[in-house]
Amino acid sequence: MVAPTTQPTTSASRGRSSSVSSYLYRHPRLRLAGLLSAPMLWLVVLYLGSLTIMLVAAFWSTDSFTGALVKKPTLSNFHTLLTGQVYWVVALRTLGIAVLVTLIDLVLAIPLAFTAAKVVRSRRLRYALVIAVTMPLWAGYLVKGYAMQTMFINNGVIDWMLAPLGLKGPGLGLAATIFSLAYLWLPYMVLPVYAGMERVPSSLLEASGDLGASTSQTFRGVLLPMIFPALIAGSIFTFSLTLGDYIMVKIVGGTTQMFANIIYDSFGVANNLPLAAAAAFFPIIVIICYLLAVRRTGALDNL
Repeated sequence: MVAPTTQPTTSASRGRSSSVSSYLYRHPRLRLAGLLSAPMLWLVVLYLGSLTIMLVAAFWSTDSFTGALVKKPTLSNFHTLLTGQVYWVVALRTLGIAVLVTLIDLVLAIPLAFTAAKVVRSRRLRYALVIAVTMPLWAGYLVKGYAMQTMFINNGVIDWMLAPLGLKGPGLGLAATIFSLAYLWLPYMVLPVYAGMERVPSSLLEASGDLGASTSQTFRGVLLPMIFPALIAGSIFTFSLTLGDYIMVKIVGGTTQMFANIIYDSFGVANNLPLAAAAAFFPIIVIICYLLAVRRTGALDNL
């Protein structure tokens, strides 16, 4: 008895695969749509869909007696946020913290990235420096938060280090919050700046020195304009991450509050979803305004 052959079936399947491949090759837009369908479904349905529902909830209210949602359009939540002085104080404090954290990380990232990209000649040592910068990302967020708390509490590590000088640390509060957030987000600033530094030809820096430019002139006139898009990329990370943080300030902030704490407390403590959703407009609007301002500089076109 002769076994049935599978050659015709195999040839037919190969023919169909070849025809599908040829059809997709002739229609690049359809091919692109097929590649992006899964991630776009995730983005539109799960992320943008939930964000839209949250923003719609900002125009609802809660029953003062039962706490149930009242799904009737109202601007009362925005009126509460805009007329409450405490919300303005917390909003300005949050913006100040985000700007300070970004500037601190910027000042620390430039020499670190320059050393790794241009000063160190050994490739292994260069990679070792980059890995050392990313090592804080290996630890858990809460682990780093409570480690910072033990440093800044009374009679903690900071007090112990300053004791020989007759000084005392700032303790838990605003300074501890800024320091901790700058430590947390530093790798997100260093890595883009390092990538930007690597793309700058060393010959340009050497030519600037040969033409008589000082180190500061070379930095301002040659290096800084070329790494400006990388600085903007890093600032987007540090600024936005700081703007939305609410856990670290609870651990090391003492009585200090940031705007994300208002969002969290309105929903998790007061069980007022509409007020929390209305408060969420603040970081969204700030980030959009920041991106629009950055876009006007042309830095996003060169990323």
